[in-house]
Amino acid sequence: MNHRGSLLSVLLLSASWLAAASALAQPSGAALSTEEPPAAANASPDATPYDDRLARLAELLGSVHYLRNLCTHSGGDDWRVSMQQLLDSETRDEPKRREKLTAAFNRGYRTFASVYTDCTAAAIVAEERYRNEGATLATEITSRFGN
Repeated sequence: MNHRGSLLSVLLLSASWLAAASALAQPSGAALSTEEPPAAANASPDATPYDDRLARLAELLGSVHYLRNLCTHSGGDDWRVSMQQLLDSETRDEPKRREKLTAAFNRGYRTFASVYTDCTAAAIVAEERYRNEGATLATEITSRFGN
């Protein structure tokens, strides 16, 4: 499978996990903004047009990984495994891009770890909103850049 096909497979898998998890969650009122993060000032020469979106997706995966484990006590690694697959397919020989995406995942995880030590109603809503945003983002990346 070529590089682009690998990315497409991983993003579709991420989108399906996020969508499936969203379907099982309770509905919420408002959705998070899907504004794109600002472009990096020092873009890597290997950067792709979707790197900022991938970084946001990585951050969402880190956030959902923390919140899902906090609130379901499942200890599951689905989100971390999904992130590892994304890293393996997208940044195989590009250590700077790999570092950027890993930092985004860790930032998402640590942000919620610093705020939530117990599962609260707000944590449940945040987890659902982040899953929804992640599913939308993964679908957008694959439909726009997957071909």
